Amino acid sequence: MTSTHGPIITILLVFLILTGCDQHKATTKDPSPKTETVTSIAETESEPAYGDMIIRGTIGDASVLLPVLANDASSFDITGLIFNGLVKYDKDIQLVGDLAEKWEIADDKLTIRFFLRKDVKWQDGQPFTTKDVEYTYKTYVNPKTPTAYATDFLKVKEFRVLDPYTFEVTYTEPYAPALTSWGQGMLPSHLLEGTEITESPLKRAPVGTGPYRFREWKTQEKIVVDSNHDYFEGRPYINRVLTRVIPDPATMFLELKAGRLDQMGLSPLQYTRQTNTKWFNENFRKYKYLAFGYTYLGYNLLDWKFKDKKVRQALTTAIDRDGIVKGVLLGLGEVAYTPYKPDTYWYNPNVKKWPYDPEKAKQMLAEAGWTDTDGDGILDKDGKPFKFTIITNQGNQLRERAATIIQRDLRRVGIRVKIRPIEWAAFLKNFIDRRNFEACLLGWGIGIDPSQIDIWNSKKTGERELNFITYVNPEVDTLLDQGAATYDREKRKEYYDRFQEIIAEDQPYTFLFVSYSLPIISARFHGIKPAPLGIGYNFDRWYVPKHLQKYHIAP
Repeated sequence: MTSTHGPIITILLVFLILTGCDQHKATTKDPSPKTETVTSIAETESEPAYGDMIIRGTIGDASVLLPVLANDASSFDITGLIFNGLVKYDKDIQLVGDLAEKWEIADDKLTIRFFLRKDVKWQDGQPFTTKDVEYTYKTYVNPKTPTAYATDFLKVKEFRVLDPYTFEVTYTEPYAPALTSWGQGMLPSHLLEGTEITESPLKRAPVGTGPYRFREWKTQEKIVVDSNHDYFEGRPYINRVLTRVIPDPATMFLELKAGRLDQMGLSPLQYTRQTNTKWFNENFRKYKYLAFGYTYLGYNLLDWKFKDKKVRQALTTAIDRDGIVKGVLLGLGEVAYTPYKPDTYWYNPNVKKWPYDPEKAKQMLAEAGWTDTDGDGILDKDGKPFKFTIITNQGNQLRERAATIIQRDLRRVGIRVKIRPIEWAAFLKNFIDRRNFEACLLGWGIGIDPSQIDIWNSKKTGERELNFITYVNPEVDTLLDQGAATYDREKRKEYYDRFQEIIAEDQPYTFLFVSYSLPIISARFHGIKPAPLGIGYNFDRWYVPKHLQKYHIAP
């Protein structure tokens, strides 16, 4: 899954998708990612050169290639190469212009005036203007558009076009995420206006303004994009990006060793034990930094078994999360307790933690009416055994292994759990979107702004919306609205601290862990400069020196 402001941080997703993470909003003051020191054939930097191709591995295929419709990291990974927003974050996580060269915010914080760049063209040669921005805005607020990202745009009271390159938006009340929200990918009005967006051929063959243009998509096999030579920030150095869909991580690693992949996300085992050889050190560079995302066990709150929060608290208490970090991540991660990254300003370290205690969990379950009345070792209530299935996405070995530990831990307190890995596209369409599950093991990415309305607000429970566990808490709704309506940083933190306290008490998720991102990239690629935002923020400036180029890609 991905999140509310996926498009503005898509550069992160280029790497998060490779490790099975997903994307959501928060702010951060992370140090620069730590990189492994290796001996490399490409240690000495050379002059940037155009050419070559990067071949990346991912376990899940995209579902759609229009950002307004996308709600998974695999899709945003590709749309982030093809589309731009009006704003973006730089390497130091500061908001800067993208399609907008500048903006002005009124003193009352209600009106923003944007000034667009005048040198931007769509990849079919048409100019980018305020007409495209207006169409994009109207598409997001159209109730017929099945998008998860309407919240921010519904806050707009009035949209005014002043000229082809200037427009204003006025909000009903101060809205702190307002500027950030305009990082959503802009859509080409001349190709989409007057059509049903869900039926548009651009879903599979998009046209954007970004550094790469769409070339080919073979479902469950590969997606290919080529460099946009007319990109307004300059032609990317790498001519082609080939993303291969390889659902089995072990197979993906074999492809890496065989030289048929240039980039993938390593598992902790691969990172710590299987890539510490002379050959890997000479031919690849490894990176390690705390991921912008967390993994969780989410409970379908429409299911009778999970309606009582004492039951959910007991489930969390019964799960050895430290054991998961040590056994599954090999220590390359931290236990998660809230929907925020532990080393960020918005994180509340004082929430209730629900430490591992199987005996306490049994007691809590008994208090909730779950006892073993027939002596078969399985708890029951009203004649029904406590059994459920955890679904997760196929190919994500960390999640599958975590599920196995959860299965073992819950068995010890009298709960029978089955694990069902499902292919990604079917997982979303047939289970998550339709609320057809009991519990799911998934991840959210963590973005920049702390607003979490789209995941936790009780009005965001519709099909394809992100509150798919159907969590409803009026106080949380109010706190999230208040947090979004104030620009005062300290006051916002008070709202989000209280929000985290409630979530920790209600336990609609068992927050499991924040893992390290562990990307490995062929050493022939130069220009990778780790920064607080990660390593993918300047992907269009990566290059391969002429003498190291491997693939000839014709213009």
